[in-house]
Amino acid sequence: MVSFRLGGGDGVAVEAAKWAAALGVLGWRVTTLAGAGEADAVLEGLAIGAPEPPTSGEVGDALAGADLVIVENLCSLPLNPPASAVVAAACAGRPALLHHHDLPWQRAHLAHLAPPPDDPAWAHVTINELSRAELADRGIRATTVYNAFDPEPPPGARDATRAALGLTASDTLLLQPTRALARKNIGGALALAEGAGATYWLLGPAEDGFGPELDRLVAEARCPVRLGPPPQGCSVADAYAACDAVVLPSSWEGFGNPSVESATHDRALAIGPYPVAAELAAFGFTWFDAGDPSPLAAWLAEPDPSLLAHNHAVAAAHFNLADLPARLAVVLARVPGLPA
Repeated sequence: MVSFRLGGGDGVAVEAAKWAAALGVLGWRVTTLAGAGEADAVLEGLAIGAPEPPTSGEVGDALAGADLVIVENLCSLPLNPPASAVVAAACAGRPALLHHHDLPWQRAHLAHLAPPPDDPAWAHVTINELSRAELADRGIRATTVYNAFDPEPPPGARDATRAALGLTASDTLLLQPTRALARKNIGGALALAEGAGATYWLLGPAEDGFGPELDRLVAEARCPVRLGPPPQGCSVADAYAACDAVVLPSSWEGFGNPSVESATHDRALAIGPYPVAAELAAFGFTWFDAGDPSPLAAWLAEPDPSLLAHNHAVAAAHFNLADLPARLAVVLARVPGLPA
């Protein structure tokens, strides 16, 4: 399994870890290779924006002996084109599965670039039907495997986490469990928190040079703001337990894990109109509009548990982590040349 980075909290790394576990259930032994983060082998030239790519020999040696190479987004987005080219060349003619979380034309500044590479020995997987159809339009056949989630995650420490954030029992907390990037629409989340009379909590760090803009938005916010995990550290489960509702106001997400995680953690969600959100909503979720604070504020004033139970049931029925091994088995059967 090869990626720009693994072992962290970003969506690609989180889903790659789930795939690795599911492959283990199917009897595979998985080793990992990345440019950054936590992996069995690290080649820094694979990292996003690395000044020098790894050599073909380094990549070839790292992949030696593998029956299958799973490329996690590294050949999907041109965040290190020389490294992507080296990995694609190393995989040419051998069984590989390209797991596409994002595609170039889904980012405005990359829309002019070519589609991912293809090879007769490869299979392609997307995390949504939108991307599958867009690849098909470009002559690449893919299979959709939606991101998967534990429908009964461990309970978090609500009271301890809220205390670490300096909140009282009467404070309303709105959680954005994402990093801070332009497409995450931090300004929209702050406006929702202001309108709902809530404290806003952004769990992840600023990336891609967004730090100064985040500082400006926080300085101008008209609601209490918390940034990053509380001092003693917390898990994702703690963060969901501490909040009263979740906001995902993004303009673009390849999937947007909080859309389903909020349901498995029994929290209401206010979501933005990114294209894949409509695809996920069609499964039957009941969500609030992140651009309109009034309905969410009314629900927070008088919460309706039936909404939470409904969303939880939808998540368990359609995005269950227990179903992932079987879904991957179907995909693996479509990889040309892969030993049975």
